[in-house]
Amino acid sequence: MSLDEIMTQVGEYKAKYVCVTGGEPLAQKNCIPLLGQLCDAGYSVSLETSGSIDISAVDARVSRVLDLKTPGSAEQSRNLLDNLSLLTKHDQVKFVITSRADYEWSREMLREHEIANCCEVLFSPAYGLIKSEQLAEWILSDRLPVRFQIQLHKLLWGERTGV
Repeated sequence: MSLDEIMTQVGEYKAKYVCVTGGEPLAQKNCIPLLGQLCDAGYSVSLETSGSIDISAVDARVSRVLDLKTPGSAEQSRNLLDNLSLLTKHDQVKFVITSRADYEWSREMLREHEIANCCEVLFSPAYGLIKSEQLAEWILSDRLPVRFQIQLHKLLWGERTGV
């Protein structure tokens, strides 16, 4: 699809908010121009990114949701930690927690990089791997400055792809 076709389709939804996500959006050559066009058209725009690609070229009007990969994801080595210094108050960092070890790693990253001082932080239980109640108890016990979040798309559609 061309950018014009995407903008037309987005316009048909009559929404005010657009979230650009799916795989790694920044791996698509037209993602950066699309984000700018969406902002220019008056949409509130967020970008959900794995954090493995430099976010410095993302339009400042876009709320960036950086998914820091935990050890349990087997993708931790792909984290581009330089992105953390680019985050602002209207951005978020998300950790999807698979185990107690992931939780402790995430808690250490939160403290070591002082992430909660620069943006909102989300902790989510990995669907089917850890109980929501358990993660909530750990967060409360440690009094972490994070928001508890569930993977809503997993709750609504489970493991179905292409939804």
